[in-house]
Amino acid sequence: MRPRQKTRDTRDLRDALVGVGRAVRLVLLIALALLFLIPFYLLVRNGLADEADITSADWTFFPRELRWSNVTELFDDPNVPMAHALLNSSLIAVLTTLGTVLLASLAGYGLARIPYRFADAVFYWILGTLMVPAAVTFVPSFVLVSSLGWISTLRGLVVPTLFSAVAAFIFRQYFLGFPRELEDAARVDGLGYWRTYWRVVVPNARPVFAAVGTIVFIGAWNAFLWPLVIGQDREAWTVQVALSTFTTAQSVNLHELFVAAAVSIVPLLVVFLLLQRYIVAGVERTGIDD
Repeated sequence: MRPRQKTRDTRDLRDALVGVGRAVRLVLLIALALLFLIPFYLLVRNGLADEADITSADWTFFPRELRWSNVTELFDDPNVPMAHALLNSSLIAVLTTLGTVLLASLAGYGLARIPYRFADAVFYWILGTLMVPAAVTFVPSFVLVSSLGWISTLRGLVVPTLFSAVAAFIFRQYFLGFPRELEDAARVDGLGYWRTYWRVVVPNARPVFAAVGTIVFIGAWNAFLWPLVIGQDREAWTVQVALSTFTTAQSVNLHELFVAAAVSIVPLLVVFLLLQRYIVAGVERTGIDD
């Protein structure tokens, strides 16, 4: 066999193997995507079905009749103020996100840039709080909130959850790799740390702000235990607390439970789809190595 022909055959074999590998990866990704979408399909399918279709032993891909009236029935249910719960969750999630991002970014910037004798010690103390289980601080936090008279109030639901050690850590790691030249130029113009933070750092750190904000928003929206304990009045219920009321010791309202769960994830999907590219970009730029 001629050397040129042998080289061509080797190249064709390599191209064929590459094509097979790509096809296998594509099939695997499609299979994983379908598995990921199964819970969403079940939410929509069961949310638009009646109790008989949901509990029937004969499974059908779609219910025999699509009951769009289930959505209206959900918001007309006198026992569960779903619309008000959505409003509460939206307000709590937005306030928690804004407050957490502000406090954590200020803490991260201070630890990364402001010379301070005990900066490393403070940073390690913040990391140490991650080792403390949430169950340990839950009761003292509840007693404090109760003594302040914040039960079933927006302050009680938001203020105790504002500071996040994880968010402060991410911001600190990001600001360690932030270009010092930009800050030096701001100081030449007479800006101090505060105005440098607002005018230079924040506008150029949008990816990490969006990434942390998205993560905090999703966590605040999905929070259950703290809103359950603090939001004792119906007017203070969040979406997750409202969802839990569809399942009681006496009955289980399946079709309303499924349609309510489907409605409750819509804001999360919107936020995630709009900001998903910032999550990867922001975390990649944090520079985890010190």
